[in-house]
Amino acid sequence: MSDSGGTSVVRRLWERIEARDWGAARELLADDFAAEWPHSRERFRGGDDFIGMNRAYPEGWAIEVLDVLGDGDRVASQVRVTHPDGTFYAASFFTVRDGKLASLHELWVTEGAEAPPAWRAAFAERY
Repeated sequence: MSDSGGTSVVRRLWERIEARDWGAARELLADDFAAEWPHSRERFRGGDDFIGMNRAYPEGWAIEVLDVLGDGDRVASQVRVTHPDGTFYAASFFTVRDGKLASLHELWVTEGAEAPPAWRAAFAERY
């Protein structure tokens, strides 16, 4: 895998969101940035709406970046977000263009929200 700076842009985005540095986070997004969340069937068109949504999220959260991988203009990250309401994980798939984030396809899950089916018990252990 090779990366032309995309992973550093994604890491900076997460750092700036964690710091609530909304203006600096917005600077990393292309003017035509778009984010999709298939789990809730939402699309955020434009960096201002994406940053506005993050800014409005109820306080008390913290972000831990677990991994960032890049290959050319494609970057993936995994983060854990802790909040008084629970722990959440995001798998984020970014496209980088001209040093800015152009698009995001992001999947969120709530830790422990889904009970495993009984048929898998012979193959897995709980943690």
